[in-house]
Amino acid sequence: MAAAVGPPPQFGRPAPPPQTGWERLSELWRRDERQRYAEETVNIAKSAFTGGVVGWVYGGLPAFYQARRAFIEGSQGELFQNRADAVQSAHRAGLRSFIRYGWRWSWRVAAFVTIFNTVSTGLSVYRNKTTISNFASAGAFTGALFRMHLGLQGLAGGFMFGTAFGIPAGGLLMMMQKLAGETLQEKRNRERRELYEQKLAEWQSRLSVTKILGETEGNTQEGPETEGARESRSY
Repeated sequence: MAAAVGPPPQFGRPAPPPQTGWERLSELWRRDERQRYAEETVNIAKSAFTGGVVGWVYGGLPAFYQARRAFIEGSQGELFQNRADAVQSAHRAGLRSFIRYGWRWSWRVAAFVTIFNTVSTGLSVYRNKTTISNFASAGAFTGALFRMHLGLQGLAGGFMFGTAFGIPAGGLLMMMQKLAGETLQEKRNRERRELYEQKLAEWQSRLSVTKILGETEGNTQEGPETEGARESRSY
């Protein structure tokens, strides 16, 4: 029994680039055809890691030297086996403070940077343009979120601090992007447009090949039918 032959494969027209803000936002958290996340999403993760390292160093190093100095000053009357033992004890005291206070600063800075970049990136992607107001709004939101547990006064203070932080930080980022020749949003739009044009050209090429194959197959089937009709007429 002959196997059933299915219909020829249909190649759908490629979807156009995202047009609305919500479509662009959802694209941030989806992998592309190469199983890669959007560059903006990767930058958020990189900045979070960098902020964590910077926060750990910022909070850990002063705590390390302060704890080491305090140990030396507080252990003048203690007896150690040798000089190496005293140095190791001082270093252990400094290391404990480095880990303790470094971690406190690390997660706070990482969280602040992550929220700030997520909000600013989300606003830029949703509005499809990068402006200083995006960074100011992101800084105000992040600062207020971190200080809201202190009440209304703390909320207002965090709002002002975040805005004051977001404006110069955003200005610096925009200046760096301008020096690179195009903003991150302009680069993203260009890559979307080029990818869509490439997919559209490939789809049109496959569609034309499919039509040619269909016409060739039709002509091949018409040939035997025409010959059979001629033979029946001759009889």
